Amino acid sequence: MSARDLATRSCKDCTPGAERLEDAQAAELHLQIDAAWERAADQVIRRVFTFSNFREPFALATQIALLAESQGHHPDLEVSWGKLTVTFTTHHAGGLTESDFVMAAKIDAFAPT
Repeated sequence: MSARDLATRSCKDCTPGAERLEDAQAAELHLQIDAAWERAADQVIRRVFTFSNFREPFALATQIALLAESQGHHPDLEVSWGKLTVTFTTHHAGGLTESDFVMAAKIDAFAPT
């Protein structure tokens, strides 16, 4: 599966008891998104975007929020001057699911590099 394929998928409904990805599955999907996404041991993927002002990280956070609403899968967003940190995990699954990587790929399609 390519990053483009991943970005065209829709997030799956997340319900309590959803199954998280096995480590090998998460590692395979991690290869399909931008290398700037860090896969952490605490079952999250995280990307930090840097800017030279406050307006741009806020604007990107707004774009991501609108995408999250349309997909029903929401990240943690931390906006500060010159920086936006985006973190995904699926709380109902207790870790990463395919939807986390789908959202990362969708963000990669419009976010600055």
